[in-house]
Amino acid sequence: MPIPEITPARLAELLAGPPGARPALLDVRFPDEHAWVALPDSVLIPLPELDERAEELEALRGRPVVVYCHHGVRSLDGAAYLLSRGLEAVSLRGGIDLYSRQVDPTLPRY
Repeated sequence: MPIPEITPARLAELLAGPPGARPALLDVRFPDEHAWVALPDSVLIPLPELDERAEELEALRGRPVVVYCHHGVRSLDGAAYLLSRGLEAVSLRGGIDLYSRQVDPTLPRY
């Protein structure tokens, strides 16, 4: 089953909406990447730690979750993991790098 994806433009629209309608953001990169650049209010749980930190994901249950990484590859695995646990999740196509190029060029790129 293909993992659903969201475009950077669509995510920007959702993030500009009312606070109660905004998706949760899950960053599955490593702490040094997150420290360099991150989307506001995102939760950092590196992809290799998702299983051992699964209890933390329960706080996201009931909300749509956008999983992101650098280029949109790790986030596909992260979204698949959340979906397997019954959470509502999509992957950010192109990751934070494409988001920076298409939506917010003030975000640092690496």
